[in-house]
Amino acid sequence: MFEIGKITVGRIDRKTNRGFFVTDEEGDEVFLPLSFAPLRSEIGSEIDVFVYLNTDGDRICTSELPLAQVGEYALMQVIETREFGAFFDWGIDKDLLVPGNEQKIKVRQYEDHIVRVCLEEGTDRVYGTTKLGKYIEQPKEDISEGDTVSLELVRKTDLGFKVIVNKKYLGMIYHNEIYSHMRIRDKASGIVKKIREDGLIDISLQKLGISNLIEAKAQVLKFLNDNDGKSDLHDKSPPEKIKHNLFMSKKTFKSAIGMLYREKKIIINKDGIELVK
Repeated sequence: MFEIGKITVGRIDRKTNRGFFVTDEEGDEVFLPLSFAPLRSEIGSEIDVFVYLNTDGDRICTSELPLAQVGEYALMQVIETREFGAFFDWGIDKDLLVPGNEQKIKVRQYEDHIVRVCLEEGTDRVYGTTKLGKYIEQPKEDISEGDTVSLELVRKTDLGFKVIVNKKYLGMIYHNEIYSHMRIRDKASGIVKKIREDGLIDISLQKLGISNLIEAKAQVLKFLNDNDGKSDLHDKSPPEKIKHNLFMSKKTFKSAIGMLYREKKIIINKDGIELVK
């Protein structure tokens, strides 16, 4: 059954002068206007479609996929404001309305805001909200500590970057977890470090545990090979210097060079480290 506000895999079943009819596995059918269909649409081919209501209240679909579907978050830009609300660029031909009573603060044109896509019960109207607090809850079984997740950086704060996690949750990467230049709207992958009691998620950009150390060891060896086998970095170096050169924390660096020393791959001196010849 095609769900309004959701992306579904369908099959192009038949064609009319105005477009195509797409069916799902259960035989449910929805209309795909010609202007919203891929250029080379063929009968029998599978297609990802997004379903919503048109202005007449009829279900239609588009092959354009939105930044977020119902139940998901995305960073969106305000493209038009009205007395009753604001329209956001949703990534598809149809703009997303965030009504005035669903705005945490009154939004202005061209601003970027974190928006959650919602479905109004009874009317099946898809709308957005920037009042996010009421939707933050303990993550369900689809995510747990140690999982690798997809991230979108959406806001910079004094503590770090707010992120959208797997499009479904909100979290934070703290500044001491960031070892390279990052910007708003950047996409990345990270590791769930902690799921907090308030439902927000702390994220690490480094792999946790032994897998992180294996990568760190390889990174140190490459750095030494690229610098004639020597470096003035050592366990007393300032964290900022280690971060600048190796994009890792001082704690990870110390563990990595300790392992390399025990493996007799490097020598640790008072003024630096060097490869064993």
